[in-house]
Amino acid sequence: MELAVPVAAAFLASLLLPFALIPLLRRLGVVDVPNERSSHTKVVIRGVGATIAAGVLLGLAAALLTGYVAVDRSLLLVLMAVIAAASLLGWIEDFRGLSIRVRFGMQLLIGAAGTTALAAALGQSYWWVPVGTLVIAGYVNVANFMDGVNGISGLHGLTVGLLYAASGVLADQVWLIAAGTVIAAAFAAFLPWNLGRGSVFMGDVGSYLLGAAIAGTAVAAFLAGVYVEYLLFPILIYVLDTFTTLVRRIWRQERWYAAHRQHVYQRLTDAGLSHVQSALLVTLCTAAVGATGLVTGGSSWGVTAAGTAFVAAVAAFYLASPRLVARLRARTRT
Repeated sequence: MELAVPVAAAFLASLLLPFALIPLLRRLGVVDVPNERSSHTKVVIRGVGATIAAGVLLGLAAALLTGYVAVDRSLLLVLMAVIAAASLLGWIEDFRGLSIRVRFGMQLLIGAAGTTALAAALGQSYWWVPVGTLVIAGYVNVANFMDGVNGISGLHGLTVGLLYAASGVLADQVWLIAAGTVIAAAFAAFLPWNLGRGSVFMGDVGSYLLGAAIAGTAVAAFLAGVYVEYLLFPILIYVLDTFTTLVRRIWRQERWYAAHRQHVYQRLTDAGLSHVQSALLVTLCTAAVGATGLVTGGSSWGVTAAGTAFVAAVAAFYLASPRLVARLRARTRT
């Protein structure tokens, strides 16, 4: 029952606070204008991800105050600081904009400070700091790049949060159970606001929050000794989509940093899927790969080999899915 309080706090804050924030954002003119990267065609309100950040932070604070997390409390405090800093950076980007150099520099600073604090709290080598820095800063950008169709980020936060909570159960890490369930609850509560007509977006504050919450949790859990399969597999589809898209654009000698619509999930909508259908396909692949990680972590070589083969098959299917969908739709029309 103690876990119910943090989960309820995160869910209700994320669900109800948009009623107050949306009118404010409308008056401030914080809107998203469609560009070359966009999958939407109308101007919509962005920045509502600030309410998800409030939900996550409130839920984590409740986990500490209720005593649900009695051990490794410092990990949640560091995670809260990383999430708050990344969300604030995203809010500034939504509200006034930042140069690429300043934005990435601040992401690296947040990652370095967070990983340093986690290493100190867990008594781990500071040689992990550069790795954790790149993981946090990198995944903040991955989450930002992948936030392009309605529902995709909310479903990602829900799915990965639940998978990380399951990892906490398997690894006997109570703080990880709390972090995963709170993240899942806060992002689940955003879905009713974003699905359907897609009248509001979480904005950079939401995508930075998503990336920092997941990557910060993963870095903390890795330093705490949780199997890497538990942590890497749930984010593999997102990373694969971003990496292959980047490589493809560089290979074609395109400006890889410019706005575009070449991610797999975007090409799925070009092939005829709706936003929700594209987001669901990404989520199903993420869930399948993530669940495989829970099975293979710490298992025998035979189970690990079978799991790796399955993950490779799901990844190959995902990368080929735009072509498969286009062919299937072409056949149904003839």
